[in-house]
This record gives sequence, structure tokens and C-alpha cells, in this order.
Amino acid sequence: MRKVLLLLCLFLTSISLSAQEYSIIDRRAIKLHEEAEELVKARRYDEAIEKYQASFERSVDFFESYIKMSQLLLTRGDHDKALEIAERGARRVKAGNNRFAGEFGWLITNIYVQSGAFDLALQKMAATEPLLSPEFLQSTYYRSLKKKLDFIKRELQNPKNITKERLPAPLNQFTLQYFPVLTADSKKILFTKRDGLNNYEHEDIYVSYYEDEGWAEPVPIDSFLNTRYNEGTCTISADGNILIYTSCDAPDSFGSCDLYITYKVNGKWQKAANMGKTINSRFWDSQPSLSADGSMLFFSSNRRGGYGGNDIWYSRRMPDGNWSEVKNVGDVINTDKDEVSPFIYFNNEQLFFASDGHMGFGGKDLFMSKIVNGEFTKPVNLGYPINDHQDQLALFITAQQDYAYYTENTYHEGRVDSSLLYRFNFPQEIDLGEKLIITQGKVINTKTKEPLDARLSLVSLDNDSTLYQFRSDGESGAFIMIYPDKTFSGLYVEKPGFVPKIYNVEKDSLKNINNMQIELSPAVAGEQFIFENVFFDFDQTELKPESQSSLKRLYNFLTENPKLSIMITGHTDNVGNAAYNQNLSLRRAESVQAFLEEQGIAPDRLQVKGMGDQQSLKPNDSEENRAFNRRIEIVLK
Repeated sequence: MRKVLLLLCLFLTSISLSAQEYSIIDRRAIKLHEEAEELVKARRYDEAIEKYQASFERSVDFFESYIKMSQLLLTRGDHDKALEIAERGARRVKAGNNRFAGEFGWLITNIYVQSGAFDLALQKMAATEPLLSPEFLQSTYYRSLKKKLDFIKRELQNPKNITKERLPAPLNQFTLQYFPVLTADSKKILFTKRDGLNNYEHEDIYVSYYEDEGWAEPVPIDSFLNTRYNEGTCTISADGNILIYTSCDAPDSFGSCDLYITYKVNGKWQKAANMGKTINSRFWDSQPSLSADGSMLFFSSNRRGGYGGNDIWYSRRMPDGNWSEVKNVGDVINTDKDEVSPFIYFNNEQLFFASDGHMGFGGKDLFMSKIVNGEFTKPVNLGYPINDHQDQLALFITAQQDYAYYTENTYHEGRVDSSLLYRFNFPQEIDLGEKLIITQGKVINTKTKEPLDARLSLVSLDNDSTLYQFRSDGESGAFIMIYPDKTFSGLYVEKPGFVPKIYNVEKDSLKNINNMQIELSPAVAGEQFIFENVFFDFDQTELKPESQSSLKRLYNFLTENPKLSIMITGHTDNVGNAAYNQNLSLRRAESVQAFLEEQGIAPDRLQVKGMGDQQSLKPNDSEENRAFNRRIEIVLK
């Protein structure tokens, strides 16, 4: 209804800039026209349409009634009927009557734009411009549409090569389903399902799994999460273990709609909790998007402090697990109109959203803004035919960068008539950054082979920053990690009471593994592990800065296990003199010892030994094998 009223207001004020005398003198027809005007003010649109039609049927050259009836039909979404009436009136205009020829041309141009007939709109605009008055050519209404058509013309010259497809049955079986999200492996889709067209009708979260022959029958996500209140518009972490969703009018809500969070533990969703006043307000808070690792949350809200309408806001998860105070993403993204359905891509570097406040084709278009040095760049329209004259909402791009899923609404008389799930092949010319790496597997207990709930941290070795953090499932041990293929990184798998497992992503070839098995051993005397990601320059014993991540974790491990001591053993390859290598390996082990002592670890807990090339892991017949043999090992005592 809001859309109808805004469009109606635009048309009633834009066609004529000053009061005009009627084009006829038939008082009965004029009376019918003016009665229609009063009915419009009373929002009795069906009766108004009948009056307008009666007025120009009585007086066939009553151009004002043709125009007003066509405008009203257009605001209600009846493009075909609006065009029929406008063209019927335009045919009655005699040559030389530039005033009404221009008004009908302007109206028909708008009809073409709103119905998506962009080529016809460009042609009609070109033919109409010479008929418009100088005063109107200076108006905001003309300039706005001219700017839009110039944009559309440029975009039509460089269309994206995509094919939109409606998701097949058994999906899209409801009147309304919207806001699709998928897990990183693209095998699980979640969406919101609503029982009917009215806002008061029930919303629930549904899920479907991709099987050999396609999507399975969608089912409610969990009876524990779907309640008699409205639950929907959700987001899920890449590994499928963190779910944030919207619930409206629940007893513990702060506003009309709030965000709630739940975690999957041992394969089961836990009781959801309101995310609290740090995130929620007494206004509408909805449409969340969680980053792949669960560290950032974006959502849309109409709370105070924004730039107008619905704005996009965000919060960061702090080291203690709590969420920071929300911040507005700023006026680079937000406008005085609506910005909704944010989606932060898996690499945390691109924010997608829908807006009717930036230049677009009509309705709400999809846009992308890159995050560079913590700042959002100017949004870019995703172009035609990704965007068209209809609303495009709720974009979700797969980690594989092959498909984009979204919601497309259809309208009847200005109201949403249906909401369906679509997808299209994502065009390569839209830069999503480096390809993403997906590593899947299990974490188990070495001794018992039972699954473990462990923390997996992907860390940049260049600056010791945690890029992504994931957890394995306590019931199955399963995990999914997703990260960009661009960093010099290490993987640290940790659980209290167990010996940490340390990997170098490149050296250990962890990329795109589907069945990685990580075994953690209980932290007891006699256990040992390779102390990966400790670096020295050639023939040197000084620790390189890139070693900080592993050194700090070894310190934390010793602090958490104060009864344990360790033996630090250095190893080399067989290049050079054996005695020299033995001494070099010892001095490197002593460098690790010195670091730990400087951090406060008691010297009597640290022993060192140099083994040189005596215990090679692989034959020293290639540089790759020799790199494996140059290492530090830790033995628990």
C-alpha cells in the first residue's frame, strides 16, 4: 500500500506543473471527473476508476480523465490496462496539441519503465521530449526520469549473461517463500515460508536438503524453533552450526521484530535466545546476514539514528562471544529510502543488499559494495537482467561462486501477490575476489576414535590475525571451513585437555579436502607433535616474525597444563655437514626455549635437544621432502 500511495502522489504532482483549464466544457463529464478525484482522496480506487471511465465515455476528448485513470491503474500495478487507457486517450489528441501529446507521451513512458519495456520507454521518451514545455524540462520529475533512462540505456548496452530459473518443485510450493540461505557446501537451503498474503499470517523457517535427484520436500527446521509466533528471515554460518533468525511479537521481544540466536550442539539446535538490547531495539530489526565464520552480523532496521526508511546496521562478535554495540554502515550504503536484505559474502569482503534509494531499474535493485580497509565503497548496481522493473531481494551467492539465489516478488494492485525462490548463474564479470577454499572433515580422539568438539582457527601467519574460526560438531566431529585462497596461513585445532594440532595450509595441502581426519591426543606425558609454522631464515637460528602464532599457542598450552613439561627437539635436512646440522638444530630448539622463558614459563619445564638429520620424516631427495624434515617437534613429559 505504501508503494501505491508514493507512486500516486508522484503522478498527481508530476504531470502538470500548474493548474489547467479542462479540455472540455461538458459539465456532467467534469462533475464525474471531480467526483473521481474525491474518491481517490478517500482511497476508494475502484469507484474512482468507474467515475473516470464514465467521464471520458460521456465526453470522448476529456484527456484529463484518461490520464488520471491510467495513472491510477498504473499505481495499482495494472500496467496493461493503464497502457490501454493512455493510448486510447492519446489517439484522440489532434496534431499540434503539444500539451496533451506531451502529457500522454510522458505517461506512456512511465508505464513502459514500470512494466520493464525499457527499449519502448527510451523510444517514447525521445519522441516526447520535444513536446514538453521548457518549465517541465527543468522540473525534478523530468530530471529524475531522464537520469534513470540514461542509466538504463547504458546498462542495456552491457547486459549480464545470465539465465534466471525458478527453483523447481518441491520448492516454491507455497504462495510466499523468501530469503533463501545455503550452507557452504550448497547442500542445505533454508527459507522463510508464510501461510498467506497478509502480514498477520504465520511465518516459519523451512529447510530442504539437496539429494542425488534434486531438492527434497521442504520441512520445518525444528519444532523447537518454529513456534506460534512468527519466525523467519534467517542466516546460518558456513558450517551450519550457528543460526540467527527473526521472530516477531514474541513475549521477550524488545520491538516488533527481534533477532534471536541458537547453536547446534551434538547435532541438535539449542533453545534460542533473544540477542538482547545490544543488537535489538524497540523498532523493527530483521533480515540478518552472518559472515561465514560468525564474526560479523549485518541486518536491516528502521530504528532511530539512521538515514531514512530501513537502514543496514552491523555488529562484531567480540573475543568473549558477546556482540558489540551495533553501528550504522553509513551513508555510502544507506539513503533516505530503504536498504534491506544485506548479504555479506563468504570472504567478508563484499556486501550485497537491496535498495530503492540508489539508481536502479525500478522497485528494489540488488547492489554490491566492497569493503576496503574497513570502509565501504560506492555501491554498484548488479546490472540487467539481474535487476529489472520488479523487486529483487534477498541475494545469496554460493561459496562455489556458481549460482546466486534470490527472491522475486510479483504484485497485483500494488500488493505482493507471490514471492518465489529463483537462482541464476553468477556472472564472472562481477568480481567476488579470490576463489574460496572449502575443507571438510572430522575431529576425533586418537585413543577412542570418538568425535570431538574442537576449535579450528585459520590464522594469517604474516600478522598473527585470526581470519576465520570454526568448530567441529560434538556429536559427529564434522566441520566445514571456508576461506579465501590468498593468505599465508596456518590451521590450529585446539581443545582443552588435548595436544593441539598445527598445520601449514600450503605445505600440508589442506585445500578443498572433503574427508580430512584430524586426530587429537589427550595431553599426557609421552605424546608428541610437530610444532608447525615455526620459521627460520636459511642457516639461521633467530625466529622469524611469522612464528608468533605457533609460539603463542604453545605458551597458552603450557599455561593451561601447568603440570606438563616439554622436550623441544630440532631437526634439519641432510644438506651440509652432519655435525653442523646437529648444532644448528639444537640452537633453533634453544630459540624456542628462550621465547617461552621470556614469556614466563619456568626453565625447569623446558628441555631442548638437537637431532640434526638423524630422524628424517621423508627421504631427502627433493626440496619438498627436505622442507618436511626441517622442523621442531614437541614431546610432553
